Amino acid sequence: MIAINSKFEVRNGMEEEVKEAFRNRPGLVENAKGFVRMDVISPVLNPAEIHLITYWDTIEDFEYWHSNHLKESHQFIPKGLKIDPKSRELVRYEHITS
Repeated sequence: MIAINSKFEVRNGMEEEVKEAFRNRPGLVENAKGFVRMDVISPVLNPAEIHLITYWDTIEDFEYWHSNHLKESHQFIPKGLKIDPKSRELVRYEHITS
C-alpha cells in the first residue's frame, strides 16, 4: 500500500470554506480502483495549511486516478479560493503499518 500527501496553503482566508467542502464532499474518489481511504488534516498552529492524505493499493492506481479524475474531483472547490503556489507539494510514501 502507498500513501500520498497532497499539501497546500490557503492564502485568502478561506480555510474554513475549504475544510467544510472536504467535510461535505461527494465522495467521488471512494469508487476509484485501488482507493483505500482518505484523511484531511490541518496543523493546529497553521490552520490555512491543508494536508490531503490518500491511501492506495498501488502507485499505479493513484497515478491512473490522478491522471484521469483529478479535474472531476476538484469541481467542488469553493469559488474564489486562492492557494499559495509555493506551498503545493505532492509526496508519495510507502505505507509500512498502521
